[in-house]
Amino acid sequence: MTRPLTSSLSLLAAATAGLLLMAAPAHADDLMDEAKALFKPIPHAVPAVKNNAITREKVELGKMLFFEPRLSSSHLISCNTCHNLSMGGDDNLETSIGHGWQKGPRNAPTVLNAVFNIAQFWDGRAEDLKAQAKGPVQAGVEMASTPELVVKTLKSMPEYVERFKRAFPNEKDPVTFDNMAMAIEAFEATLITPASPFDQYLEGNANALTAQQKQGLRLFIDKGCASCHAGVNLGGEGYFPFGVVEKPGADILPADDKGRFTVTKTADEQYVFRAAPLRNIALTAPYFHSGKVWSLEQAVAIMGESQLGEKLNDKEIKAITAFLESVTGEQPKVELPILPVSTKTTPQPTAMIPR
Repeated sequence: MTRPLTSSLSLLAAATAGLLLMAAPAHADDLMDEAKALFKPIPHAVPAVKNNAITREKVELGKMLFFEPRLSSSHLISCNTCHNLSMGGDDNLETSIGHGWQKGPRNAPTVLNAVFNIAQFWDGRAEDLKAQAKGPVQAGVEMASTPELVVKTLKSMPEYVERFKRAFPNEKDPVTFDNMAMAIEAFEATLITPASPFDQYLEGNANALTAQQKQGLRLFIDKGCASCHAGVNLGGEGYFPFGVVEKPGADILPADDKGRFTVTKTADEQYVFRAAPLRNIALTAPYFHSGKVWSLEQAVAIMGESQLGEKLNDKEIKAITAFLESVTGEQPKVELPILPVSTKTTPQPTAMIPR
């Protein structure tokens, strides 16, 4: 049966339109272009670290030390205790529990993608991951150890001595507190989470985000969230007051924690904190430095009022939350290391709770 000419032409036009649609570049929309100008995808390769070459030997040693509870005086607390790699790189607690069941002063930030932050800790007091690694080990409320005790502990185990020699081959005495920190930094630099739906969108896949997530991204940009939460880590690149427009209540912003002021002693930096990096934020409740907010939607609403001076409606909150769920990337696959056995010269653990 011969098909009518008009029908054939309609089919041809439809097919041509379909081919043109398929041939159109996936990134041909304004939202994607704006997003690319503000954000960067997490790289798939381990980033370089200033003054610390990332070698296989150093990373393997750093992984062992990250899981090593004998860096703490109780032999119970490791880096992974508060930065659990099975739980988004933090401990999912309001504030961490440390030596003697003491409660820490602030919520533990995620270690995932921390290598991209301008500095470490909520107040930025550690310039890099090397400096950060030394802090909790010595803090009485956390691991309650000392550099001397750490070195003595590590030197008591021949496998550690040999691994430090391989990781730092040109040093006469490689088992040092500084090298411990450098090895942990090298391992932590590998803890990146690429290939999130948002990363795929930034790389040109227009279908990587749902319609609601795109709406949330549009709101995130237009409302001004991206002013503080931009770059590769969607934050972590600058310091801002918590409560630009309206300070939240003392239950969320404790009056006795003045943030960066404790570091700089500068009056105008009271209640100033490093902008939280938002990568994998859906995995790391509770939120804010106080750890008082357990709902991501509630956190979005609070930020709208406190930072932007705008009461977001339910639809806007849900859309922004949906976008934030799109920045969860592939979690690092880490094989649990087998640690050396203690020897007769390994310092004994101290009681966590005084008798």
